Amino acid sequence: MASMKRPRLTSAEPLAGHRLRLTFIDGSTYTLDFTPLLDASPGLAPLREAAAFAGATVIPGEGWAVVWPDFDIQIGADTLWLDVQAQQAPDENTRTFVQWRSRHGLSLTQAAAALGLTPRTVSAYGTGARPVPRYIALACKGWEADRRQG
Repeated sequence: MASMKRPRLTSAEPLAGHRLRLTFIDGSTYTLDFTPLLDASPGLAPLREAAAFAGATVIPGEGWAVVWPDFDIQIGADTLWLDVQAQQAPDENTRTFVQWRSRHGLSLTQAAAALGLTPRTVSAYGTGARPVPRYIALACKGWEADRRQG
């Protein structure tokens, strides 16, 4: 199994119902439901059409993003990985935490600095190796509220 310091893809297979089967370089495979992403992102509107969505591909030899070349749309592997983790989160605190990182495009280091944690702890929370405490989920919401005000 290949190491995966940063998520990279080997393939993306479009499925019915706006779902993508994503295979990462470490061999892990997940199915991501794109419906919530399409609802939340006006820039993805062209992909609501099944034929357009079916054009998803990973550039061979790269794997850093899923692309829809006909629409000049690309979504990074790291963002897709976080979206998968959020959809498969075992509890609300983990979902809140992973979605927070995804919404703001925060790296491990950036998320750790924002919450006063170590990158290792952030990684453990994001992968489900450690449960996300309620106070961390609340800290994510507080961080967002603070940014909106400032």
